[in-house]
Amino acid sequence: MKRIYTFGHEQVERNITVGDILENKKNNIKMTQVTAANQEEAEIIASQDVDMIITGSDWYQDVRNGAPNTFITAALFAGRFITNEEILRGAFDVMMAGADSVLTPRSFDVVEMLAKEGMQVQGHVGMVPSMATKYGGIRTVGKTADEAIEILKDMKRLEDAGAFGAEVECVAEDALNEIKKHTSLVINSLGSGSGGDVMFLFFEDICGETAGIKMPRHAKSWGDGKKIKHKLNQERSKAIKGFKDDVDSGNFPNSNHTVEMLPGEKKVLLEKLDSI
Repeated sequence: MKRIYTFGHEQVERNITVGDILENKKNNIKMTQVTAANQEEAEIIASQDVDMIITGSDWYQDVRNGAPNTFITAALFAGRFITNEEILRGAFDVMMAGADSVLTPRSFDVVEMLAKEGMQVQGHVGMVPSMATKYGGIRTVGKTADEAIEILKDMKRLEDAGAFGAEVECVAEDALNEIKKHTSLVINSLGSGSGGDVMFLFFEDICGETAGIKMPRHAKSWGDGKKIKHKLNQERSKAIKGFKDDVDSGNFPNSNHTVEMLPGEKKVLLEKLDSI
């Protein structure tokens, strides 16, 4: 564990620091990052020595409660913080609460604004979901030389803005392997192959809990959480039905679930009620 001061000047311990991350990149040591949406997920991730967690800024405190010593990045969702003032306030709030870095998919000017305040900032390049329409839908980008060069240009602009890293989403693996040689950014690879410095996946994909949508091609499951969740929900439905049926039939609540007044107190109560 490393002792650090947070952005809010609280002395804490962390499993890894930005300095360590940069050194690992230099020495080609792969790192791991997983999403967490709540304390329970964070506890599981931290217990398995995953290097980093990423979460939405609104969920940060709950996630931090589950992983008190893990490096956590708080993502500032584009629709949650709109104006520069809102973005800056949101970033300050979560960094003061102990986040180790913030990630924003917003403009290079926004990245620069946050970095100038001394925050550790990450950007987002490649197939940014909110910009999928630009590429004709959800697909891997960087499959042509021109697209790969544009991704590198975005990386260089992030560098110039003061970012230390970037989420690189759904970029052709061989393209990333080449363009990464020309950037100092720490690359968090989500669907961009082994060229990243950090291998990044979603908790629900890893655990086999992705529901209602097709599993992304780049993802892999090492568990069958969906099956367990289905069984759990069946048991939940059975229990809810039992509650409803027992209320309807008058079997709940009964004397096993209720408490009566002390001896003689009901008589006193009735007398008092009669006098009202």
